Amino acid sequence: MKSRTSTRRFLETTLLALVVAALGIPALRAQEEKKGDGEGAERPLRIIAFGAHPDDPEFQIGGCALKWTKLGHKVKLVACTNGDIGHWEMSGGELAKRRTAEVQEAARRMGTEVEVLDIHDGELMPTLENRKKIVRLIREWDADLVFSHRPYDYHPDHRNVGLLVQDAAFMVMVPNFCPDTPRLTKNPAFFFFPDNFTKPYPFTPTLAVSIDDVFDEKVKAIDALESQVYEGGALGSPETRAKRFGDDPERRLHALSRSWSNRHSRIADKHRDSLIEWYGEEKGNAVKHAEAFELCEYGSKPSKEQLKRLFPFFD
Repeated sequence: MKSRTSTRRFLETTLLALVVAALGIPALRAQEEKKGDGEGAERPLRIIAFGAHPDDPEFQIGGCALKWTKLGHKVKLVACTNGDIGHWEMSGGELAKRRTAEVQEAARRMGTEVEVLDIHDGELMPTLENRKKIVRLIREWDADLVFSHRPYDYHPDHRNVGLLVQDAAFMVMVPNFCPDTPRLTKNPAFFFFPDNFTKPYPFTPTLAVSIDDVFDEKVKAIDALESQVYEGGALGSPETRAKRFGDDPERRLHALSRSWSNRHSRIADKHRDSLIEWYGEEKGNAVKHAEAFELCEYGSKPSKEQLKRLFPFFD
């Protein structure tokens, strides 16, 4: 009996090795998931968020990214352009390198992974080539959750990220689209970041999440994005840098915290009904800082119980 068991294990191991060699990393993750199931453990969630520039994903989902990573889940933030015109004083390769270094430091502080695509800032287009890039990134990450801007926004790069990610929602499962990268067998849940635009329709949250417990950590993470949060990015000026925050690290971090507290408080107040729905009236009314997300209907459509597993932050 022992000999049969050993033979079976040898054959299973050999077969898995052949599959991994043929299919690459996604198959290896499948092996890890199978092993976890045998031990009664669930596979960690895998979350990927696409923003237009090196700062957008950190701004929009940094709080939840921290919450997921603290629970052992895997988060990747992708900037779809290199941000090379996003500053009033510098540009080109120098700025692209600087902004890449900034988001890498922010990722280190949050415990996430990060990637910056080498596409010029302001020039992202919803082409077939870029759609394939997005599809491959989602497949390679083996994503359960995918986030992006809505395709209704003031910035063309933001709008086009939304279009590209929407158009990837079905294609990630089609085996003969980008056949060089193994397809997903299940469509992830796709979500939009919030914005304040009302046409053709306003952002309508599927759920809002309290980030009170990680707010200070989010501020410390985006503190790394100096060219944007302290120098004003594309629309800044010497006055922005000198008068608004100064050069003292402690003083400017305090000012950044105050500014972002106002921002996340507005999100919490605007979507208070959603907070109450998910946390209950007492806890929902007590939330000071929130992030919110709207489900894109092109991906999977999780039930409320499934959403609680994807966003494991509610009691």
